[in-house]
Amino acid sequence: MTGFSRVGATLLILVLAAPVLADGADETGAIKAETCRGCHGIEGYKNVYPTYKVPMLAGQNKDYLVIALKAYKSGERSHPTMQSQAMTLSEQDMEEIAAYFAAQGGGEQ
Repeated sequence: MTGFSRVGATLLILVLAAPVLADGADETGAIKAETCRGCHGIEGYKNVYPTYKVPMLAGQNKDYLVIALKAYKSGERSHPTMQSQAMTLSEQDMEEIAAYFAAQGGGEQ
């Protein structure tokens, strides 16, 4: 097999494997998002004093979610629960969780 044929074969394998890899990433995001659904998956949910309206995350912009999680982690955004949750997340976790919620239809989780 020539070098060109090997490159072509490798590219073909990667293209064919992409949907499988994407499904794995979606599944990983769904697993990591379980904790988030405890508050963000209940329509109209409000936590105890001080009362905060908890936003739904389904259908939200992925980049916005990542930026928000990073801001909670750095302390730029203040909410004790969200700050403590974000502190446990790596950047990859944030990306996967955000991708999962962005792929959901608005109001569905």
